[in-house]
Amino acid sequence: MRGLRYYTIGDYGRRALWAIVQPFFRYSPRWIWGWRNLLLRSFGAQVAAGVRIYPTARLHQPWNLQIGTRTTIAWQTTLYALGPIVIGQDCVISQGSHLCAGSHDFRDPEFPLLKLPIRIGNGVWIASEAFIGPGVTLGDRAVVGARSVVVRSVAPGTVVAGNPARPVGDR
Repeated sequence: MRGLRYYTIGDYGRRALWAIVQPFFRYSPRWIWGWRNLLLRSFGAQVAAGVRIYPTARLHQPWNLQIGTRTTIAWQTTLYALGPIVIGQDCVISQGSHLCAGSHDFRDPEFPLLKLPIRIGNGVWIASEAFIGPGVTLGDRAVVGARSVVVRSVAPGTVVAGNPARPVGDR
Protein backbone atom coordinates (compact mmCIF):
# COMPACT_ATOMS: atom_id res chain seq x y z
CA MET A 1 0.00 0.00 0.00
CA ARG A 2 2.88 2.35 0.51
CA GLY A 3 3.61 4.69 -2.31
CA LEU A 4 0.03 4.82 -3.55
CA ARG A 5 -1.04 8.27 -4.65
CA TYR A 6 -4.71 8.89 -4.15
CA TYR A 7 -4.56 12.49 -5.37
CA THR A 8 -2.61 14.59 -7.83
CA ILE A 9 -0.16 17.25 -6.65
CA GLY A 10 -2.75 19.84 -7.72
CA ASP A 11 -5.39 18.12 -5.56
CA TYR A 12 -3.08 18.23 -2.55
CA GLY A 13 -2.51 21.94 -3.15
CA ARG A 14 -6.24 22.68 -3.46
CA ARG A 15 -6.96 20.63 -0.35
CA ALA A 16 -4.37 22.59 1.62
CA LEU A 17 -5.78 25.90 0.40
CA TRP A 18 -9.34 24.81 1.22
CA ALA A 19 -8.19 23.88 4.75
CA ILE A 20 -6.89 27.44 5.19
CA VAL A 21 -10.12 29.02 3.87
CA GLN A 22 -12.58 26.73 5.72
CA PRO A 23 -12.70 28.82 8.92
CA PHE A 24 -14.10 31.72 6.86
CA PHE A 25 -16.88 29.34 5.78
CA ARG A 26 -17.49 27.63 9.11
CA TYR A 27 -17.51 30.72 11.33
CA SER A 28 -19.57 32.94 9.05
CA PRO A 29 -23.01 34.03 10.32
CA ARG A 30 -25.78 31.61 9.35
CA TRP A 31 -27.68 34.11 7.20
CA ILE A 32 -24.71 34.91 4.91
CA TRP A 33 -25.62 32.20 2.38
CA GLY A 34 -24.11 34.10 -0.56
CA TRP A 35 -20.70 34.39 1.10
CA ARG A 36 -20.40 30.63 1.57
CA ASN A 37 -21.63 30.01 -1.99
CA LEU A 38 -19.00 32.46 -3.25
CA LEU A 39 -16.25 30.66 -1.33
CA LEU A 40 -17.36 27.32 -2.78
CA ARG A 41 -17.53 28.73 -6.32
CA SER A 42 -14.01 30.14 -5.92
CA PHE A 43 -12.88 26.53 -5.38
CA GLY A 44 -14.68 25.24 -8.47
CA ALA A 45 -18.03 24.16 -7.01
CA GLN A 46 -21.03 24.74 -9.23
CA VAL A 47 -23.54 26.35 -6.87
CA ALA A 48 -26.79 27.67 -8.37
CA ALA A 49 -28.87 30.61 -7.19
CA GLY A 50 -30.85 30.34 -3.97
CA VAL A 51 -28.71 27.58 -2.43
CA ARG A 52 -28.56 27.66 1.37
CA ILE A 53 -25.64 25.90 3.00
CA TYR A 54 -25.34 26.15 6.76
CA PRO A 55 -21.93 27.17 8.11
CA THR A 56 -21.42 23.95 10.09
CA ALA A 57 -21.72 21.79 6.97
CA ARG A 58 -18.46 19.99 6.22
CA LEU A 59 -17.57 20.00 2.53
CA HIS A 60 -14.54 18.11 1.31
CA GLN A 61 -13.10 18.88 -2.13
CA PRO A 62 -15.73 21.43 -3.21
CA TRP A 63 -14.46 21.33 -6.81
CA ASN A 64 -16.37 18.02 -7.07
CA LEU A 65 -19.73 19.56 -6.06
CA GLN A 66 -22.66 20.64 -8.19
CA ILE A 67 -25.74 21.97 -6.36
CA GLY A 68 -29.01 23.01 -8.05
CA THR A 69 -31.22 26.02 -7.33
CA ARG A 70 -33.09 26.44 -4.05
CA THR A 71 -31.40 23.45 -2.39
CA THR A 72 -30.66 23.48 1.34
CA ILE A 73 -27.71 21.74 2.98
CA ALA A 74 -28.49 21.79 6.72
CA TRP A 75 -26.19 22.03 9.72
CA GLN A 76 -23.59 19.40 10.49
CA THR A 77 -23.99 17.60 7.18
CA THR A 78 -20.96 16.09 5.48
CA LEU A 79 -20.45 16.16 1.73
CA TYR A 80 -17.37 13.97 1.28
CA ALA A 81 -16.84 14.69 -2.40
CA LEU A 82 -13.87 12.51 -3.30
CA GLY A 83 -15.87 11.79 -6.45
CA PRO A 84 -18.54 14.04 -7.97
CA ILE A 85 -21.64 14.84 -5.91
CA VAL A 86 -24.43 16.25 -8.06
CA ILE A 87 -27.48 17.53 -6.19
CA GLY A 88 -30.56 18.66 -8.13
CA GLN A 89 -32.80 21.62 -7.46
CA ASP A 90 -35.29 22.03 -4.61
CA CYS A 91 -33.61 19.37 -2.44
CA VAL A 92 -33.26 19.26 1.34
CA ILE A 93 -30.26 17.51 2.86
CA SER A 94 -31.20 17.47 6.55
CA GLN A 95 -28.97 17.91 9.58
CA GLY A 96 -26.27 15.37 10.26
CA SER A 97 -26.61 13.59 6.91
CA HIS A 98 -23.47 12.17 5.31
CA LEU A 99 -22.93 11.85 1.56
CA CYS A 100 -19.78 9.80 0.89
CA ALA A 101 -18.54 9.69 -2.72
CA GLY A 102 -15.48 7.59 -2.05
CA SER A 103 -14.40 4.17 -0.86
CA HIS A 104 -11.62 1.64 -1.35
CA ASP A 105 -11.54 -1.59 -3.33
CA PHE A 106 -10.93 -3.94 -0.43
CA ARG A 107 -10.61 -6.91 -2.79
CA ASP A 108 -7.50 -5.43 -4.40
CA PRO A 109 -4.30 -5.87 -2.35
CA GLU A 110 -3.27 -2.33 -3.38
CA PHE A 111 -6.50 -1.00 -1.74
CA PRO A 112 -7.07 1.67 -4.42
CA LEU A 113 -9.27 4.67 -3.78
CA LEU A 114 -12.59 4.60 -5.64
CA LYS A 115 -14.10 8.00 -6.40
CA LEU A 116 -17.69 6.98 -7.16
CA PRO A 117 -20.27 9.68 -7.95
CA ILE A 118 -23.45 10.40 -6.03
CA ARG A 119 -26.36 11.79 -8.04
CA ILE A 120 -29.41 13.27 -6.34
CA GLY A 121 -32.42 14.17 -8.47
CA ASN A 122 -34.72 17.18 -8.14
CA GLY A 123 -37.02 17.56 -5.13
CA VAL A 124 -35.28 14.89 -3.02
CA TRP A 125 -35.44 14.94 0.76
CA ILE A 126 -32.69 13.23 2.74
CA ALA A 127 -33.85 13.20 6.36
CA SER A 128 -31.72 13.62 9.49
CA GLU A 129 -28.50 11.66 9.88
CA ALA A 130 -28.97 9.52 6.77
CA PHE A 131 -25.93 8.03 5.02
CA ILE A 132 -25.72 7.97 1.22
CA GLY A 133 -22.96 5.72 -0.05
CA PRO A 134 -20.67 5.95 -3.09
CA GLY A 135 -22.16 5.27 -6.51
CA VAL A 136 -25.77 5.86 -5.38
CA THR A 137 -28.37 7.70 -7.47
CA LEU A 138 -31.53 9.04 -5.84
CA GLY A 139 -34.26 9.62 -8.40
CA ASP A 140 -36.41 12.76 -8.54
CA ARG A 141 -38.67 13.29 -5.50
CA ALA A 142 -37.21 10.31 -3.60
CA VAL A 143 -37.28 10.44 0.21
CA VAL A 144 -34.67 8.88 2.49
CA GLY A 145 -35.85 8.30 6.07
CA ALA A 146 -33.94 9.50 9.11
CA ARG A 147 -30.80 7.51 9.95
CA SER A 148 -31.19 5.33 6.88
CA VAL A 149 -28.17 3.80 5.16
CA VAL A 150 -28.52 3.92 1.38
CA VAL A 151 -26.04 1.77 -0.54
CA ARG A 152 -28.15 1.09 -3.66
CA SER A 153 -29.84 3.51 -6.02
CA VAL A 154 -33.42 4.61 -5.30
CA ALA A 155 -36.09 4.97 -7.99
CA PRO A 156 -37.90 8.30 -8.52
CA GLY A 157 -40.70 8.98 -6.04
CA THR A 158 -39.70 6.11 -3.75
CA VAL A 159 -39.55 6.46 0.04
CA VAL A 160 -36.83 4.35 1.65
CA ALA A 161 -35.92 3.77 5.29
CA GLY A 162 -33.78 1.52 7.45
CA ASN A 163 -30.34 -0.04 7.48
CA PRO A 164 -29.90 -1.05 4.77
CA ALA A 165 -32.55 1.23 3.28
CA ARG A 166 -35.54 -0.54 1.73
CA PRO A 167 -38.61 0.86 -0.02
CA VAL A 168 -41.43 1.62 2.44
CA GLY A 169 -43.74 3.65 0.19
CA ASP A 170 -44.20 6.08 -2.65
CA ARG A 171 -44.32 9.83 -2.63
